[in-house]
Amino acid sequence: MAESMRAIVISTFGGPEVLSYQSAARPVPGGDEVLIHVHAFGVNHAEMHMRRGEWDEWNPITGLECVGTVEAYPYPSSPGQAQRFPIGCKVAAVMGGLGRNRPGGYGEYVTVSSSNVIPLDTTLPWEELAALPEVYCTAWSCLFTVLDIRKGEKILIRGATSTLGQAALHLAIDAGAVVTATTRREERFAWLRDMGATETVREESSLFSQENGGKKFDKTLNLIGNKVLLESIALTRAGGRMLQAGWLGGLEPVKDFNPMVQMESGVHFSLFHSKVLGTPNFSLSNIPFQEIVRKIEQGKWDAKPARVFEYRDIVNAHRALDSHDVGGKIVVKY
Repeated sequence: MAESMRAIVISTFGGPEVLSYQSAARPVPGGDEVLIHVHAFGVNHAEMHMRRGEWDEWNPITGLECVGTVEAYPYPSSPGQAQRFPIGCKVAAVMGGLGRNRPGGYGEYVTVSSSNVIPLDTTLPWEELAALPEVYCTAWSCLFTVLDIRKGEKILIRGATSTLGQAALHLAIDAGAVVTATTRREERFAWLRDMGATETVREESSLFSQENGGKKFDKTLNLIGNKVLLESIALTRAGGRMLQAGWLGGLEPVKDFNPMVQMESGVHFSLFHSKVLGTPNFSLSNIPFQEIVRKIEQGKWDAKPARVFEYRDIVNAHRALDSHDVGGKIVVKY
């Protein structure tokens, strides 16, 4: 008989109250998979949309990421080589179908391909570590794999006070970029400048219009989404790059989109979705996540979660998520 585990389950689509505590079968690792005992997990906006029935792919046990310890890794190591994931090793797991086509971090145990698991040496408490995997792996991929940010370049980060925006701001400044950060909250301007932003601007329509100086950027990271997609392209210089990697403004598509009339010429436009993390084109092994964790551990960046909830308080964690008013990462710990 299969062993059981605790799990938070989407019982039906709806508000936070549809999340229920149930007993589920403990997953069994197969092939090159790692079984992880989950100690904490970050809460993501995609999970809100999954809970509401608004996402293309979902699992009743959601959760796109988690941190914990290795419970089992049956895949044999090569002769003379140390085991990649020894039992008890601290790890972070992100994507790889977690919460989509396989049970995710809202379960007490998860299995995931080894390509989506990062072994870690850290003294950070679980709840602080859990705030990092998805946002920093995504931010690093956006800035360095897609945008190819370089020292001295001018980058516009739209939605900079979001969890992904904060991570991107830290990484871009660390790389020597000159950052303009937007937020809809003017009271956060000083905070963003303290983080290293050179310029802070209120997030609104007609950002940097011709009447406003017609400013252009080498790179633009759009975390607001479709509602400012065309404007974000227009704010990027010819030969520059604009990347859309967030949907803070909602999932509604651009209406009556006519590229010939509405798009600026010569701007490279890309999309990044974090579900590709761990795939061959976006390998986690290329991301210096251990180095990122070390910098945070040493206090170079403040990446602490904005709110931490106990496992039994998942409904309130999702209520906070739905409010869009937390100002940082929400984490749940066991």
